[in-house]
Amino acid sequence: MTRKPASVAPLPMREGVAPSRVFLPQGPWQCLGEFLVQRFPHVDPAILQARLAAGQIVDSTGTPQSAQAAYHPGGWLWYYRAVPDEVQLPFDLPVLYRDEHLVAVDKPHFLASTPGGRYLYQTALTRLRQTLDLPDLSPMHRLDRETAGVLLFCVDPASRGAYQSLFQNRLVHKEYLAMAPWRLNLSSPLERRSRLEPRPGHFTMQEVPGTPNSVTAITLLSRHGELGLYRLEPLSGRKHQLRVHMSALGIPICHDRFYPELQPYNDSDDHERPLQLLAETIAFTDPLSGHPRRFTSSRRLALHQ
Repeated sequence: MTRKPASVAPLPMREGVAPSRVFLPQGPWQCLGEFLVQRFPHVDPAILQARLAAGQIVDSTGTPQSAQAAYHPGGWLWYYRAVPDEVQLPFDLPVLYRDEHLVAVDKPHFLASTPGGRYLYQTALTRLRQTLDLPDLSPMHRLDRETAGVLLFCVDPASRGAYQSLFQNRLVHKEYLAMAPWRLNLSSPLERRSRLEPRPGHFTMQEVPGTPNSVTAITLLSRHGELGLYRLEPLSGRKHQLRVHMSALGIPICHDRFYPELQPYNDSDDHERPLQLLAETIAFTDPLSGHPRRFTSSRRLALHQ
């Protein structure tokens, strides 16, 4: 069944968070309660029933739905996602630049770029929408939650396409800093080219045989005992690219819990051991003004302060 475009959200933004939606596909369900229990198996059915009873799930007209409501495929349901016991993160989010089109911030480690998983309000996007009173703010790109540094957002939805095309056409120059083991037999500078694909059934990535789809330029800047400070310049934008490439070279980034081996999941982060990866600089020519833009993080990696 072809999905019809969702209508304008019938629920307003709440505390910087936009409402979520779910599509109603063709299926055997007789009522909405049956569908939602199967669609969200990780949610306690009692919680779904309570949210329906409280009128917290609505259709495209904003009408609250009940568990017994007839199931009509092809429509959408809207609701506010909830994250119980969301951890409060004690980190600042300095604004490096702001105009009527663009916001650049200096994201700390452990702060997610956008809502997802166990973070909803404790994200860069939600915080900025609230503190800057910019409900239409949207991300131009993303940084891993574990990575700190320069992060860009678009203020005006009408301008987003122009900025997004810079990333799509690789017209944005990005430089990262990383602390990782020093190797005597590793030449510098060098380029790592490989094909990255998701690990089957997992969220991490891996190098596989085939035509390269990722390129990273790597330069050793200085040595600090058994560690090196490296400049990383991604010439492509694959998920976890820098982390995978450094690990594949035998110099995994310090405090990386994903590579080379995925570490056991922890309910809380060790804020004393952040991933030693920093998105230090982003530079491009502004597609609207034609002016050169260059934003640099004021943060430092703990091991080279």
